[in-house]
Amino acid sequence: MIAQTVRKAVLIGLLLAAAAPGAAQDTAQDAEPAPEVLPPGTVLFTDSETRAVSGSEVARLFRYTWPAEVAAVPALVRRFTAERADLLADQKADFVEGLSFADAEGCFGCNRDMAREWSVTADTRRFMVLSGSLYIYSGGAHGNTGFEALVWDRKAKKAFDSRRLFRSKAALQAALGEGWCAGLKAERRARMGEEVSATIEEDGIFPCPPIADLQIYPASSDGQRFDRIDLLAAPYVAGSYAEGVYEVTLPVTPAVLAAVKPQYRAAFALAK
Repeated sequence: MIAQTVRKAVLIGLLLAAAAPGAAQDTAQDAEPAPEVLPPGTVLFTDSETRAVSGSEVARLFRYTWPAEVAAVPALVRRFTAERADLLADQKADFVEGLSFADAEGCFGCNRDMAREWSVTADTRRFMVLSGSLYIYSGGAHGNTGFEALVWDRKAKKAFDSRRLFRSKAALQAALGEGWCAGLKAERRARMGEEVSATIEEDGIFPCPPIADLQIYPASSDGQRFDRIDLLAAPYVAGSYAEGVYEVTLPVTPAVLAAVKPQYRAAFALAK
């Protein structure tokens, strides 16, 4: 589920980049973009503008979405609506500031793209786990995507970072660290080959990052209790930008259960 969210976030970034004035004009002048099909009940907000600068056009593109499950929770709608307004205001201010550096040759690096997307990755009787991806392009060589793991507690009627389900950073590291590093090493080997992945580990540029640097998504195989943990490292956290996102899924073990705060242990179950 998290991997699907990642792929969608990257795709949105590519679509936004392609939508900028002048993008791929030589190869796809007459191509019609495929219509986007969103799941029923999805809330989509977009905002954009184009300005002429020294005979060329620069654009600002903004997009924010959340699924039907979020639309049914007023507190989350208020939270995300407020965040959407803040992100849009920041992007508009950044766009205007960038335009101030335009010269007679145009405005290099003035295009701005931003896409925030929320999706449900797990849903149990008490908790709904949300993944928030945020793609930002600010005029550089490429954009970048970051992630957030948010838990909606139906009983307490509040949302919080998924790390708050656990006792401490140290407890999480002790419970998940070894499995995470082993999974990351295996994934690196699968992507880049044995020799390349070994070299990266030896030179220390991207050592195995601690659990505290990752996004943590409790997952459920039966929709009742959490029996797996999805760990996600955004670009630059566990590898270069070209390597992209790394994701490792680990089972809930007795050590993981011991790391969960007592008030939340009933929401977890040992993996079968």
